[in-house]
Amino acid sequence: MPWIALLISAVLEAVWATALGESDGFTKPVPTIVFVIGIALSMVGLGYAAKHIPISTAYAIWTGTGAALTVAYAMLTGHEAVTVLRVIFLAGIVGAVVGLKLVKAPAGPENDGTSAH
Repeated sequence: MPWIALLISAVLEAVWATALGESDGFTKPVPTIVFVIGIALSMVGLGYAAKHIPISTAYAIWTGTGAALTVAYAMLTGHEAVTVLRVIFLAGIVGAVVGLKLVKAPAGPENDGTSAH
């Protein structure tokens, strides 16, 4: 469940980042409301995930996924140009996020589940 919450909060990061851009400096009410709700829910999800996933991994996955989704959405809607280099770099971000999920932390006092959080 923490990984699902983390991915949902990353999607919400892309939502609030996009709404921030659309809010025109918080002068447009609808994008501003979407921003406020999106950022609040995104932080709640990240906070929940960070109780179960090391914050270094959770934060990197949250920001990487959110950033990649934000750029991908902008390219799909025509707000940003689609170029070969952008697609390659987005693939790199996605690859790094997947890699962080797949790589297991070595067992130790802070990673063996016995330390207090």
